[in-house]
Amino acid sequence: MPSSARFSSPRTNAGSPFDLDDGVAYRAWRAAKLADTPTTIDDLLVPIGDIANPTEEETAALAAGCAKANMAFYRSAVNAGREAVAALGRHLGLRHLDANPSAGRDGLTAIEAGGGVPGRDYIPHTDKPLNWHTDGYYNPPDRQVRAMTLHCVRAAAVGGTNVILDPELVYIRLRDQDPDHITALSRDDAMTIPANCHLGKEVRAAQSGPVFSVDPPTGALHTRYTARSRSIEWRDDARTRAAISALEAVLSEPEPWALRYRLSPGEGIVCNNAFHRREGFRDPPAGDAGGTGRLLLRGRYYDRIAGAAGTEGNQDGRKTKNVGS
Repeated sequence: MPSSARFSSPRTNAGSPFDLDDGVAYRAWRAAKLADTPTTIDDLLVPIGDIANPTEEETAALAAGCAKANMAFYRSAVNAGREAVAALGRHLGLRHLDANPSAGRDGLTAIEAGGGVPGRDYIPHTDKPLNWHTDGYYNPPDRQVRAMTLHCVRAAAVGGTNVILDPELVYIRLRDQDPDHITALSRDDAMTIPANCHLGKEVRAAQSGPVFSVDPPTGALHTRYTARSRSIEWRDDARTRAAISALEAVLSEPEPWALRYRLSPGEGIVCNNAFHRREGFRDPPAGDAGGTGRLLLRGRYYDRIAGAAGTEGNQDGRKTKNVGS
């Protein structure tokens, strides 16, 4: 079960490429990362025969994609239901689901426009575009979302393309520009999401935390971010403002590393909670849908994908450590 501990103090990553004092480790990791960074979907697309029971080779290929780029895509000729999607997650070492208010009893969330389900008035459950974010950025430290799966049951009539970006590449671009950007975005109070209140009742408490941190069980980079301009409070100092501006600039021009893909039925994404956004879409006209509107099944997990870079040891939802000070 997840730990209840807070984010830890900075400068706890000696020997890590994410230690701002260890230039040797960073440069070696950076060189290897950039030399092996995929720039097309084909580099990360894995055909799967049975989503509920992938072979060892298929599972290893998905894990290898996540080790290389923190993401992988899969394609199956046979579409799958909720049980199969959940089973695929378990094959990847994903066992601790984040049960958000709009999730079903199995912990998976149906992402579709409307439906009258609690929480469906939130932007992900509309046909509007979604800006850059990582999932669960409003969660407390003991419930950090480290991985996500997204499976397409039905595609939209028009639009709905997903764009996904490896957070380690964002980290590299920011650190290369100015290590102070990493320092600023690693503070415990760098980004605060105010409390969510509904009808005078607090549904979720305010949550502060860093954008960049290190996951102790794995030594991997962990990221929490949203590009929302309302209902967000950034640390109010010059260093943080400069870092936010630099991060926004990187996300505004993410090519050639951002990968765009419109999922078809039977296809999906598995990732270590990478930066992602969604273009707006259009379903068939009301009355003509008949269960044909865009439907994706999403799983959010406290674990990282097994076999991905840095994934080893106990992953049971432990807190993350800051990467700079």
